[in-house]
Amino acid sequence: MSAVLTHVQLPAELPAARRILKHPRAMQSHRLTLLVLLTNVAIFGIGLANGWWSSVVHVALIAQVNFALGILVRQQFFVNALCKLVMRVPKSWPLKLRWAVAKGYHLGGLHVGGAISGTLWFWALTVVAIGQAGAGLQLTYCLQSLLLFGIVMTSRPKFRAAHHDLFERMHRFGGWTLSLLFWISAIQLGSPSTIIVLTITTISSLSPWLLLRRIPIDVIRPSSHVALVSSNRYHPMAGSTRSIARHPLKQWHSFAVIPTPGAPGFRMAISRAGDWTSDFIDNPPSHIWVRGIATAGMANYGSVFNRVVYVVTGSGIGPVLAHILANRVPMQLVWVTRNPVKTYGQALVDEILRAQPDAIIWDTDANGKPDMVKLAYSAYESTDAEAVICVSNGKLTWSVVHGMERLGIPALGPIWDS
Repeated sequence: MSAVLTHVQLPAELPAARRILKHPRAMQSHRLTLLVLLTNVAIFGIGLANGWWSSVVHVALIAQVNFALGILVRQQFFVNALCKLVMRVPKSWPLKLRWAVAKGYHLGGLHVGGAISGTLWFWALTVVAIGQAGAGLQLTYCLQSLLLFGIVMTSRPKFRAAHHDLFERMHRFGGWTLSLLFWISAIQLGSPSTIIVLTITTISSLSPWLLLRRIPIDVIRPSSHVALVSSNRYHPMAGSTRSIARHPLKQWHSFAVIPTPGAPGFRMAISRAGDWTSDFIDNPPSHIWVRGIATAGMANYGSVFNRVVYVVTGSGIGPVLAHILANRVPMQLVWVTRNPVKTYGQALVDEILRAQPDAIIWDTDANGKPDMVKLAYSAYESTDAEAVICVSNGKLTWSVVHGMERLGIPALGPIWDS
C-alpha cells in the first residue's frame, strides 16, 4: 500500500513571499499575540506622552483590561458562540474568505497576548506603586508580581510539557490566589473602573466551577492502549471537548466528546499518553468530575467548506468520529493507526466504516508509516475537497497543516496555545 504514495506528485509550492505567512511561527494565533503586544506598546507610548503612568490608577486599569481580554476570549460560552457564528457562514462565500474565517479558533492568540501584556503591566504597577501607594497596597502588588512570575515560568511550553502537573497546580491555585489579591488591591485602590473590569473577569472565571458535577461512567478497554468511556448524562454538541478529572482539585484533562446519534449522553476515547491516562486505563473509575460546558473544538470550523479531508492518527479518531456521525459536511476520512481492530476494538471500527464506507484506514503495523503530506494531498486531490483537517500530535499536525498551506490548500489543525 505504501508503494502507492511513490506515484503521488505534489504541486509547486506558493511563491516565497506568500509562503512566509504559512510558516508555523507566523500562524494566525502568533500574529494575534503580536497584535496585542504592539497595541500595548502604542498605549504605553501615548500614556507616556500624556503622563498617565505616573498614576497607579491608570496602570492598574490597563493591567486588568489586558487580563480581562486573556480570560474572556477563553470563556466557554464565548468560544461556543464564536464557533456557531462561523458555522453559519454561507458556503457560497469565496474560498479564500472562508479559509480566513475558519481560522477563528486561533483567537487563543489574544489569550496569550493579554496574559503576557497584563503580566508586564502588573510588574510595572509594582514599580509605580513604590513611593505612591501605602505599605499595604505595595505589599499586595509585590505578592501579585511574585505569583505572576511563578505562573509565567511554569507556563513556558517546554516546562509545561515536562512538568504538566506542576504547571496545572500553579495555574489553578496561583490563579485563584491572584484573583483574591486583585480584589484586595482593587478595593484598596478604590478605582470603580478597575472594579467593574475585575467583576466581569471574576464571573467569567467562576462560571465553569459553578457547573461542577460528578457523573457516573462506563469504561470499556478494547486494548491496553485505550479506554472507551461512555455516560448517559448530557448531550454535547458534536465536535466539542470536555474537561474531566478524577478529583476536582487535581489534574484536569480535555478530551473530545462523541455524541451517539439518537441516544443520550456522550463517549470519549482516552489513549495511553502519560501517567494520568495510564492510570485511568489501568484503574478506571466509576465516576468522573466535569466542569462548565462542553466547548466547541477546532474541527467545527471546517464546516465552512463544501468538502473536507480528515487526516487523523491514533486516538485522533475520537474528535473526528463526532463529525463523521454528525455528517454536516461531505468528507473523506484518512485514519493512520496501528492495528485498528486490536487497538480500538471491532465495534468502533465497524461504526466508522458504517458511517464512512470509503474511509482509508492505514494500518502502520502492516504498511509502515506513510508520508503524511503525500497521503493528505492524494486524498484531497482525488475527492475534490476544499480543505484538509489534521488531528494528530503537534509535530505531525504542523507538518501536514503547513505542508498543505504551502501548496495553497486550506488546512486546519489544533494549535495547543492555551
